[in-house]
Amino acid sequence: MSAITETTDGPIEVIQVLFALHPSFGAQELCGPLEILSKALHKINDPSTKAFEITIAAPSAGVSSSSGLTIKADIDFATAHEDLSEYDVLIIPGGDGVNKVLETQSEPLPLISAFAKLQISDPSKERTLMSIGTGSLLFAQSGILQGLSATTHPDYYTKMEIICKEAARKGDLEQTDVMEENYVVNNARYELGENLEENPFVLSKRPDARRKSIARKGSNAWKESVKRRESNARRASLRLGGLRLITSGGITSGLDASLYLVAAMVSHESAQEVARVMQYTWNKGVTVEGIDV
Repeated sequence: MSAITETTDGPIEVIQVLFALHPSFGAQELCGPLEILSKALHKINDPSTKAFEITIAAPSAGVSSSSGLTIKADIDFATAHEDLSEYDVLIIPGGDGVNKVLETQSEPLPLISAFAKLQISDPSKERTLMSIGTGSLLFAQSGILQGLSATTHPDYYTKMEIICKEAARKGDLEQTDVMEENYVVNNARYELGENLEENPFVLSKRPDARRKSIARKGSNAWKESVKRRESNARRASLRLGGLRLITSGGITSGLDASLYLVAAMVSHESAQEVARVMQYTWNKGVTVEGIDV
């Protein structure tokens, strides 16, 4: 499945992204991030250097959003499980249908757990798990947020905390820090540089939040992480085997988190260019745990 783009500097691997949809997903929670990732380029002046290849998984051939938009799935969940090791990024949009997924313990809950376990068993690959809006409630239900920090849609902070506490009770009792943030990144990779004021991924002041966070954000570009990524042992020592885990708030927070993902895996320049083309102002979130690489 891995796609390779040929450039004058040699081949650039295209980042494989899997969106997992459930019935009554949020249309904008899919379409916003999808648009951003689709526009991202490894070289901003070269349309042939697409950075991401998108695949959509759903329980049926066609799945409808809460607003009635029907999306044609590329694969079903059975195939998604079979091919899971081929994906670099798994994205879970929220929406009205999240409550039904929680009630029935249906997909994409098993897929989320499988992706997290895959990183733990094989930390040699850098993987990212990201939620948009209430998609983070599914992370909480899966128990993968224990000992980490996360956010969700503002209307669901309390529900998020309840689910996380129940997961902790059933697990190893580690709590989740539910934060009122635009987006929250765990297990990031970044270079601080000599001048923190010039680092686009570092906050000089802590944003207002219900709990303190380490206000650092960002990570190394994808191509740099391939060249200089940390040792397997170092990644394996992190929670979830070093799985980069991003949770975002409401709809526009999903846009911001997606731009962060572009900056983290492609380049900050690429993320800025996507924001410029979309005439969108990128609002940053926070990184609460990461590694200088």
